[in-house]
Amino acid sequence: MTESSTPPAFDERARQGWFERRVLILDGELDDDNGTLLATQLIRLADEDPGATISLWIHSPGGSVPAMLAIRDLMRTIPAPVATLAVGLACSAGQFLLSAGTPGLRAALPHARILMHQGSAGIGGTAVDVELQADELRHTRDTVLGLIAADTGQPRERVFEDSLHDHWYSAAQAVDYGFIDRVVSTFDQIRPVARPGAGFAADHDQEMT
Repeated sequence: MTESSTPPAFDERARQGWFERRVLILDGELDDDNGTLLATQLIRLADEDPGATISLWIHSPGGSVPAMLAIRDLMRTIPAPVATLAVGLACSAGQFLLSAGTPGLRAALPHARILMHQGSAGIGGTAVDVELQADELRHTRDTVLGLIAADTGQPRERVFEDSLHDHWYSAAQAVDYGFIDRVVSTFDQIRPVARPGAGFAADHDQEMT
C-alpha cells in the first residue's frame, strides 16, 4: 500500500500568475531556496520596470536570517518600490521583511498577527567554538535589531527589550509600533491590476500614505 500525496494548490503555475502581476508571495518558512527565488524575482521585476511597484505578500512563521537580510538588502538596492503586506502571520523573518518595505507602502490585513523576537540558534563544540559562535550571534542579533529600529522608528533600546520574549502585535498595534503604515480597509488597496507596472491598485502609491 502506497501513500498518496495531494499536490499543493498554490503551485508554480499559480505563483507565475501573480509574478506576472508583480506580486511575490512568501508563504511558509523562509529558507535558502525560496529566499533565493524571491531575491532573483525582485531583481528581474526591477529590471523589467524600475519605476513600478513590486508587492511582497507575507504569510510566514519566519526562517533563515541570511535569506531575510539578503532580501532586505535587495529591497534597498533596486530602484522599484516594494509594498509589503501581512496576509496572515508575519513572524520573526516575516516581520522583518514586512517592516523593511518601502515606507508608506507597508500594510496588513485587519486580523493579521505580527511577531517580533530575537530567535534562537544552537551552539556547540569546543569552548573556543562556542565563544566564536556567540560573538557571531551577537553581531547578527545587533544587526537585525538595529535594522528593525531603523525601519520602525523605535529606539534601539526599546526594540531590544521588546524582542527578548515573543511579542505579538495586532494589525493596529503594528501600525502604532511602526512595523506597517496602515491596516487594509478596502479591496482597492490590495487589488493587483493586469497591466504591467503595478503591484497593488493603480492609485496605490497615493493611497498608502
